[in-house]
Amino acid sequence: MSRRGPRRHSGTTLPALAPHGLRVVPLGGLGEIGRNMTVFEYAGRLLIVDCGVLFPDDNQPGVDVILPDFGWIRDRLDRVDGIVLTHGHEDHIGGVPYLLRERADIPVIGSRLTLALLEAKLQEHKITPRTIEVTEGHRRKVGPFDLEFIAVNHSIPDGLAVAIRTGAGLVLHTGDFKMDQFPLDGRVTDLRAFARLGEEGVDLFLVDSTNAEVPGFTISEGELAPAIDTVFRTTTGRVIVSSFASHVHRIQQVLDTAHRHGRKVAFVGRSMVRNMGIARELGYLDIPDGLVVKDLKALERLRPEQMTIIATGSQGEPMAALARMANRDHPVSVTAGDTVLMASSLIPGNENAIYRVINELTRWGANVVHKGNAKVHVSGHASAGELAYCFNIIRPSNVLPVHGEWRHLRANADIAIRTGVDPERVLIAQDGSVIDLIDGRARIVGTVPAGMVYVDAMTVGGATEETLHVRRTLAEEGVVTIVCIVDPDSGDLTEAPDYLAHGFPPEVMDFSGATPAIQRALSKAARDGIEDLGQVEDLVRRAASDWAHRTHRRSPLVIPVIVDA
Repeated sequence: MSRRGPRRHSGTTLPALAPHGLRVVPLGGLGEIGRNMTVFEYAGRLLIVDCGVLFPDDNQPGVDVILPDFGWIRDRLDRVDGIVLTHGHEDHIGGVPYLLRERADIPVIGSRLTLALLEAKLQEHKITPRTIEVTEGHRRKVGPFDLEFIAVNHSIPDGLAVAIRTGAGLVLHTGDFKMDQFPLDGRVTDLRAFARLGEEGVDLFLVDSTNAEVPGFTISEGELAPAIDTVFRTTTGRVIVSSFASHVHRIQQVLDTAHRHGRKVAFVGRSMVRNMGIARELGYLDIPDGLVVKDLKALERLRPEQMTIIATGSQGEPMAALARMANRDHPVSVTAGDTVLMASSLIPGNENAIYRVINELTRWGANVVHKGNAKVHVSGHASAGELAYCFNIIRPSNVLPVHGEWRHLRANADIAIRTGVDPERVLIAQDGSVIDLIDGRARIVGTVPAGMVYVDAMTVGGATEETLHVRRTLAEEGVVTIVCIVDPDSGDLTEAPDYLAHGFPPEVMDFSGATPAIQRALSKAARDGIEDLGQVEDLVRRAASDWAHRTHRRSPLVIPVIVDA
């Protein structure tokens, strides 16, 4: 067998899809953790699997969430037969409201809990969706796509893989999954169904890559119980638990432990209160009578050793409850004797924000228990051993690793090759890659635009890379406004410019040294007959920027204001 690695493709030519071919276009989730969205095209019709968001990092100031780019399908939304949601995490459902803004009647297909979480989210957008509830074992025709849904275990209940049958072949998309053999809800990943599909012949396998670098098997959720119990048993003050608002299994363990130790519980954070209410109403969360109090005021009437608070903010989000507690900007003030249990993973890119929160909580005297110092989190994703197991029982003809950064995709591809998949049929793609499945062979045939679409407050797409560059410059380099009163005939300054500088140390606040360079730029504009105000401002901006870089090694944002004398 050849040991050549999987192929990547950077071409831009997009050929017409063969009449009997299936086109697969990931618009998010490849090369990143989040923004998962894949479009399938067959016989002129489209099917979308997942539509999630990516959360911004420190390099994207002011951005709320990041969406997939819908541009490639925008003029063909009337051909979309459905949106299949594999589970209810934000990186898989968070973009649906923005897509439904563009066509509100697209059928949304998913499990009971997934649809309930989505519907609650859509209420905020004033959208009433057209939903179709499915469960494992269901098989349903959606346009030319024959869909079969398979139970998978993940860190949220009701996860589904989806098998997609068309005339071009059988595709299996795992969504996010792991193979916990002792899940808290008893719902295991249906490996018998995976094996049955393998016997039928899986032509293209899209498989979760998030934990592909981790050897062995992901441990069971139930193995966290001793560490959680230790926190409750040894804490004399309040227990404050931070978790994803969708992590029903983890929160069930916390509730059971709090009840066993005689503590009452309050949920804090809008999404936490909403999601746990939905989970309880649908029977996914079992809460003993009298355990949960309605609000913090009721909880505060108890002694500290009787209190448990379950809050949002496990990723250090500045406006979430935990960060506000750490910053003393919340009704709950963390004090000595409290234990904060951060029962969640550390999403790449959030490290700095999380450690800032941990440091602040520790500063106020709290004991912070997290993944780094106790077994209080297990992943919701299959590790390398589980992935190899799946490749061996499915024996796919072609493999497309999805859901992960580049290192995860590469590691998953290497596992596929080691289990015997032809390296020429293991595709490492990127967002926007166009993969055609024709006659049982998958190939990358081109690319479509799949850039990041920023949601800034209520504006979708208003922020751009240029906007973010300006914001980063403001944050890192400072800003100086230069007011120049200029004789329009000679180009001479009639008086020294006014410099209004912000964000500089005192020794850099004086920009008067830039005046000669600015005068030379204005004189040049006059000699060259440049009368356009925008062009003159550009010359002044360049002159001042060059001076600042030469003199202070700074590249501030320069805002020139030219006043005609």
